[in-house]
Amino acid sequence: MAETEKQVTGPYDFSAFEGPSPRKKRDIPDGLWMRCPSCESTLYRKTVAENLHVCPKCEYHFRVGARDRIRQLADPDSFEELFAEIAPADPLEFKWAGKTLADRIRAEQAKTGNTEAVLTGIAYVKGRRVALAVMDGEWLMGSLGSVVGEKVTLLTEHATASSLPLIVVCMSGGARMHEGALSLMQMAKTSAALARLDQAGGVYIAVLADPTTGGTTASFAMLADVTVAEPGALIGFAGERVIANTIKAELPPGFQRAEFLLEHGFIDLIVPRKDLRSELARLIDYCAP
Repeated sequence: MAETEKQVTGPYDFSAFEGPSPRKKRDIPDGLWMRCPSCESTLYRKTVAENLHVCPKCEYHFRVGARDRIRQLADPDSFEELFAEIAPADPLEFKWAGKTLADRIRAEQAKTGNTEAVLTGIAYVKGRRVALAVMDGEWLMGSLGSVVGEKVTLLTEHATASSLPLIVVCMSGGARMHEGALSLMQMAKTSAALARLDQAGGVYIAVLADPTTGGTTASFAMLADVTVAEPGALIGFAGERVIANTIKAELPPGFQRAEFLLEHGFIDLIVPRKDLRSELARLIDYCAP
């Protein structure tokens, strides 16, 4: 064997063949990018926000909080909040996973900056004065509790007394089980208030966002003169898995989505978010007595 050759008997050592050290990637701040759950595109978060939280590639409608929704629908600086002083309680001293409902309430308030899972007030939509309620899906999944029911009822009564069109943007995981029967009572209370609005000749428009389910669907979400939904919104009472497991039925494609409900006559319109403000103004003009 030549002197320049060496026999390798152990693990290979590639250190002599290592190239230059790779350049350190530039640090990218967290939260700049997001992935669309529909088309799986990687999206610049700011671009999505400027597009009303709708995917610019496939038009998937992301969920938005109550204050963002108000900024999208109401004329600038026109929203005047009502009943903000009504705060939630923990009447059953409910506990789960080592936490109390009171602990969870404080956490939700700190996270969203809202006292409860709905914002109510007076606003202008393209110059039309309306009573506006917007549920916040980021606040305990927009659950229908005592305060939510009370605020929706009070706003409905205010709209009746003031002859204002009522708009409620629904986004809810259903009744708040942590409050038991007190939560279920809100279904009857809100429905009775809407019946009085109807008897007085008032106009009620419901906007169903993703998701609108449970006790909210079984009460004020489905009692409107005109029921509008956003594209792809999940709308129903019991969830698809619950139905499939209880009645053992094979559910049709797209079951409980806005498009399915429109086809079967449960809602009146599907309106993309970019057109929603203009469509609400048109409906107010059309339905006004």
